Amino acid sequence: MNEPEMDDLLRASAPAPGTLDPALLKRIADSIERPVRPVRPLPPSWLLTAGAVLICAGVALAGAARAGFFGFLKMDVFERALIFSALALLIPVAGSEFVHAMIPGSRRRLSSGALLITATAILAGVLAILFRDYQTSRFFSAGIACLATGFAHAVPAGLLAWLLLRRGFAVNYVSAGLAAGALGGLAGVGMLELHCPNFQAAHVLVWHLAIVPLSAGAGALLARALGSRRPASPRNRG
Repeated sequence: MNEPEMDDLLRASAPAPGTLDPALLKRIADSIERPVRPVRPLPPSWLLTAGAVLICAGVALAGAARAGFFGFLKMDVFERALIFSALALLIPVAGSEFVHAMIPGSRRRLSSGALLITATAILAGVLAILFRDYQTSRFFSAGIACLATGFAHAVPAGLLAWLLLRRGFAVNYVSAGLAAGALGGLAGVGMLELHCPNFQAAHVLVWHLAIVPLSAGAGALLARALGSRRPASPRNRG
């Protein structure tokens, strides 16, 4: 069979033009949602990350300013440098992870679970090196007060960061909620390190550090609950 014969065969087997049902075409056209509006692009990732970092720093500083900078004033220069350098490293990393979790297709350097484990481990190492007072006086009463205070600052920090990314779309709700919660938890830890003058090792390692996984878990649970009520496919909004 030569090429012209193949062309004739294909033309003969093709459906005749105009065989589609006009009613079917009308139903397809009517099913397209109108009006279709252009979607405003999100700001650059670095700008969103900077916004998340500023939110965390602002919540921590505002909380400590209201309650007092007793912990910061009690620290020596080395303690201040090590603790707040660690937080200054971890908060942008957590902010970047949350931003990328809210932008589908973004390249992520860490999973949210790895972020939580890494942040907790780094803070635990720094706090264990610095604080060597192994007394446990008022362990539960003082500890629960610090845990509640830190968590009370972690929640608004995480929610404000989520509000900043409200136009994003989390493909994995739980992962995004975990990242937002960890970010808020770091803000809560920062507030306590500025405010709390209790430098007992057990107090700091248990009650201060617990805010990060507690806040991350709360963020994951909240995101899962909200995600179960959200439509399966995102609807772009201008």
